[in-house]
Amino acid sequence: MPHEIAPTLQFTHQPQPAVIVAGAWLVHGLSRPAVMREISTQLQQATNQPELHWDLTQISTLDHIGAQMLWRAWGKQRPGQLSMLPVHEGLFSRLEKVSRIVVPLPAKPRLTRTMQLGAQVLGLFNHLHSFTALLGQLMLDLARFVRHPMKAPWKELSANVYRTGAQALGITALVGILIGVVLSYLSAQQLRTFGGDLFIVNILGMSIIRELGPMLAAILVAGRSGSAITAQLGVMRVTEELDAMRVMGIPHGYRLIMPKVLALALAMPLLVIWTDIMALAGGMISAQALLGMSPEFFIYKLPEAVPLINFWIGLAKGVTFGVLIALIACHYGLRIEPNTESLGRGTTNSVVVAITVVIIADAIFAIIFSKAGY
Repeated sequence: MPHEIAPTLQFTHQPQPAVIVAGAWLVHGLSRPAVMREISTQLQQATNQPELHWDLTQISTLDHIGAQMLWRAWGKQRPGQLSMLPVHEGLFSRLEKVSRIVVPLPAKPRLTRTMQLGAQVLGLFNHLHSFTALLGQLMLDLARFVRHPMKAPWKELSANVYRTGAQALGITALVGILIGVVLSYLSAQQLRTFGGDLFIVNILGMSIIRELGPMLAAILVAGRSGSAITAQLGVMRVTEELDAMRVMGIPHGYRLIMPKVLALALAMPLLVIWTDIMALAGGMISAQALLGMSPEFFIYKLPEAVPLINFWIGLAKGVTFGVLIALIACHYGLRIEPNTESLGRGTTNSVVVAITVVIIADAIFAIIFSKAGY
């Protein structure tokens, strides 16, 4: 306050070495930079003189901040010679009690390594059980969709196709072109060394149409659309919208899960074709710049270099990857607990697991079709 005396600390040696603490030791007075620097310096000097007599009787007002500064300067214990007003005794008594509180050490984990491994295995089985139940419910919803197509959630399906497919065209085109350019540059350097310039069509065609196109599209969709699906379902769970739908008799699977799965199953093959075209276009531009190969010759040579079955394998991968990404995203979205921490953790786990499963599925495709398309 404006009429209060500023906090001061004076040293005196008559009749004995002493420290006279006066003024208003309040937080708004001590928080001024100049006052804080001066008081801190004086308290540091007093700390090294244990024989001092502390006179606090001239303090007009004292709060917890001022008392805490003095308490730290005393080494968290009362000095041997101390004078204070009775009204201030309560503050230092509470600080004295707090200083004697022993903070308990964190308890050692009761679970052994074997028990922790067992808990993780049980968690894995819990995920498998929930995923199987989700897959079974999807089959029932698809059967209902086939029996009564006029009552199907066409608006939800159309909206999800637009969000997961049409809105992903830009990022997939950009990444596809860049991957095509990079792959063409790397291949052209080696092919030029051995005089096999024409084989760049084979390398680009096989790698992009059979592997890179579906994989790039799936990874981008898993990071973009998969996380969005998980976050959407998670927010609906946090805000209790899912409970409200259950009360109103609206089935989650038929209105939320099935449209998302069908939308990605439809959009992913189209995105794969789009990514293939963009990547081949980037590779074709680079081939013309590095090797002088005309785009007309590249397009003419492509059907001969890449058998058509590779294209169908890529589309089959797109459908499979789309269904897997949607199911995993919905699975983690429905498992989110009604708190923000679980929402962030579930979205992260959804993207990581979806990308991992996509890579595993691609390896399975490579093993199954190892003798096809060459």
